Amino acid sequence: MMKDEGPFLLEWIAHHLAVGFTRIVVYTNDCSDGTDTMLKRLETLGLAHHRDNIIPEGLRPQPSALNYGQEEPLVQESDWLLVFDADEFLCIKYGDGTLDDLIGGITAQGANGMVVTWRIFGSGGVHHWSRDPVTEQYLMAAPPMWNKGWGVKTLFRFDPDHWKLGIHRPKMKSKWLETDFPDSVKWLNGSGLPMEDYFKFRGWRSITRTVGYDWAQMNHYAVKSIDSYAIRKFRGNVNFKKDKYNSDYWALQDRNEVRDDAMLRYSAARKRIFDALLTDPDLNRLHFAALERAESRLAEFKGTEAYEAMVADLKAASAIPISQVEAKPPQARDPEKIAALMSAVEKRASARAKEDRKAKAPAPGAPVVASPYVTGADLSADIPLQWVPSQGIDLPADPRVFTPPALEAIMAGKFDRAAVRRLPGLLPQGARLAVYGAGCGFLPLCLSRIRPDLSIWAAEADPGLRALLERVWARAGDAPGPRLELAEPAALLAAARADAVLLDDPACGPEVLGEILPDRLLLGPRLLAGQPGAAEAFATVCAARGLPDRAVVPPAGVLVFGRGLPVREKKADG
Repeated sequence: MMKDEGPFLLEWIAHHLAVGFTRIVVYTNDCSDGTDTMLKRLETLGLAHHRDNIIPEGLRPQPSALNYGQEEPLVQESDWLLVFDADEFLCIKYGDGTLDDLIGGITAQGANGMVVTWRIFGSGGVHHWSRDPVTEQYLMAAPPMWNKGWGVKTLFRFDPDHWKLGIHRPKMKSKWLETDFPDSVKWLNGSGLPMEDYFKFRGWRSITRTVGYDWAQMNHYAVKSIDSYAIRKFRGNVNFKKDKYNSDYWALQDRNEVRDDAMLRYSAARKRIFDALLTDPDLNRLHFAALERAESRLAEFKGTEAYEAMVADLKAASAIPISQVEAKPPQARDPEKIAALMSAVEKRASARAKEDRKAKAPAPGAPVVASPYVTGADLSADIPLQWVPSQGIDLPADPRVFTPPALEAIMAGKFDRAAVRRLPGLLPQGARLAVYGAGCGFLPLCLSRIRPDLSIWAAEADPGLRALLERVWARAGDAPGPRLELAEPAALLAAARADAVLLDDPACGPEVLGEILPDRLLLGPRLLAGQPGAAEAFATVCAARGLPDRAVVPPAGVLVFGRGLPVREKKADG
């Protein structure tokens, strides 16, 4: 669905031809910049298909176009189908980056669809209008683990008899709900892993359990530069939403926390197709006319008080920390309403999924091995951050670093609360504690305050986390100090001459201990999550070194080895 996308249309077409779409059908309404004329010319050239979206009274443009598309022969005859918009560009990371390779990977898994999650791309600080390609201008994006950016689009094997088109995912027709058909629907997430059954029936967003970007993502360029945004405000939007393009929408979409240049893999192929399109005299004329029209309208607006006020509002919105951005309108989940709408087959699928999750849950007393940190966090961008006090220590609510559950704990002031409460009682009086894998430095700093009798050395091998640790400690004001020192990982254990060791680096194996024989050895959740077999490997080493006792601190996700431990492992029956 498009309206007045003339300046960007040929890049969008060129990109998706490079990706490997063989049939592109576009519905337009109320165009004033030649977008519809350009599409009609593309249809004459056999490169795309244009349809007028004549909107019935009382209906919005998107539902109207989807209704037409449902009956469109070109759509009905398609084998695989994806519904998406002019500000969305499919980015495939799997294989050679083409749809053929991606679909081959999907079908090799016995699946017939993929739920592709948005990746929100911001302005990247670009203010002024440019004719440069969208996919090359804007390379700064939201962190992958920012859940407010997890809207999806669905690539799936299409059968118009079974499916009704939807903007985020198709809707299964009611007549098939109580048949075997739902069990034949096998969709993957964007990392090529099985999608949960609930998404066959409802939802338009990924959740923590289902999000993935390893195979594919939908790059969403909703704002572009400030000047592009100004032009979009003039134009209106495809769904007639009043004042959609305000500073609140900008704050939500102008996310520039990390660099993502995966789209550049298509640059050469896209440019070849784009340049070839411009060799057609009609397309060339229409393309540059659309650019000149947009630039002329922008020139009328620039320099006015309204433009300057808009720029000030948008720049203020860009300074809002990502943790304070709201996705509006907020819609609280209503379990009773959802249950009332669920078909019997969906209820059975939902119940089955809950049982499966319960079966996979750790046994009572087992450590909950979920790292609070995002793997390979990129902290190179200087971004506005909200610092939140958690048990007396300020932490940044940064989704580049922390997983969604960890962010929730930070915002509630409860980060690592179970470890802070329970670990002090496990450490001998006056112990020399070495913390290998200190993360953001929160836990060793807390322990140094709660147990001033301890001498603590901390090390973190990840450069980004090490830099964050130093910021957290500097903000705290009392670290490092005589009882809390920062060490280099390679020299940590020797420097500390430790009689207690906390290992929480996912790269650590038993060999890191060398000949050291601590009275207490603690394994943290980051290590245990990164090495599924670590518990037993360390248990063997500890038993051989005279540390026969083993205890678990379940809420903290910590496993402890030692002698005469004060914490006892819970029995399986609770």
